[in-house]
Amino acid sequence: MALATFGAGCFWGVEYFFREINGVSNATCGYMGGKDTATTYKEVKTGSTGHAEVVQVEFDPEVVSFNDLLDVFWKNHNPTMLNMQGGDIGTQYRSTIFFHDKEQKAQAETSKLALARSGKWGQRHIVTEIVPIQTFHIAEEYHQNYLEKNNLPTCHLVY
Repeated sequence: MALATFGAGCFWGVEYFFREINGVSNATCGYMGGKDTATTYKEVKTGSTGHAEVVQVEFDPEVVSFNDLLDVFWKNHNPTMLNMQGGDIGTQYRSTIFFHDKEQKAQAETSKLALARSGKWGQRHIVTEIVPIQTFHIAEEYHQNYLEKNNLPTCHLVY
């Protein structure tokens, strides 16, 4: 199994989309990217900790590739929105890819460039960060599989 970590706004919707993919064995909501050790939802949602809401995806690369995961990432949020997605505003909702190795970094950069060149977003700049993995802090249990537990539709728009 391999790991990939993505931030694309509210982690509930991000988790939902990745859980639906064949070859993904687990998608876990959490926090990453802050310099502060504060790791509770109450602290992170203030935007003052530097952490982003992320989903760490455990996947079988023999079944689904990292590039396949990148395609899902790009299609399920607006990567031109700086520090926000929909009504969620703040650095904790930033678009980010935390790479786990050099290969993921290269694939993420290539994928981002291809998206920018595709013209899908017109002249708007793709603001997605591509940064090294940091400590993953698992979110509180009630955030895990939140949409399914509460019988809610996804909170993300498909782009």
